[in-house]
Amino acid sequence: MTISTALRPVTGLNRWWISAPVAGIALGVLTNLAQGGLPGASNQIANSGAVWCVPAFTAGALAAAARMALRKSVLAGLCTTIGLVVGYYGYAEFGRDGMGSAFWPLVWLVMALVSGPLFGAAGAWWRRGHTARRRVVGLAAPAGVFGMESIQYTWVLHYAPQAWACAAFLVAIPLLMARHHKERALTLLTALAFSGIAYAIIELPLQHVSA
Repeated sequence: MTISTALRPVTGLNRWWISAPVAGIALGVLTNLAQGGLPGASNQIANSGAVWCVPAFTAGALAAAARMALRKSVLAGLCTTIGLVVGYYGYAEFGRDGMGSAFWPLVWLVMALVSGPLFGAAGAWWRRGHTARRRVVGLAAPAGVFGMESIQYTWVLHYAPQAWACAAFLVAIPLLMARHHKERALTLLTALAFSGIAYAIIELPLQHVSA
């Protein structure tokens, strides 16, 4: 069984408006806990925006697997990313020493409002896209975000292990999740293009904000 056919409708998934934010909150808390707890370079995984896009993509794909409308995949992705922000910064506030300034929580909340629907739709397009173009674009979205972070780790932060790890995800996602060789090649090429576009749109402005 391939990954592209592994997702099946889940009992109770119609209650996505409950399960999506709850899963997001739990994962947000988990990533906060993982910071400082993971060994070596893998610790950076807990601080990765690309990793946070995966739950929204998964929520959208699961909603599509349950034959829900596209708008529900979009909303499931949105609820998941909002839950991630709430869980992460909620635990920072009440489980640690406080989250500090509200600036970065607000920045991540704004990004969640944009990325959640986009990656929810991407998951749906990959899972139940009626055309090869939609499947390619949907799968290239999460791969491209990992490519964006690989660029960031290489050229700005100079974290070689993290850069290689993100590059591995950039390649592995199309290879493992696309349906056939042509789709894998097209997805990888599209993801490479997305990597550069996302870096210019997201990472470069954030560098100026944090400077």
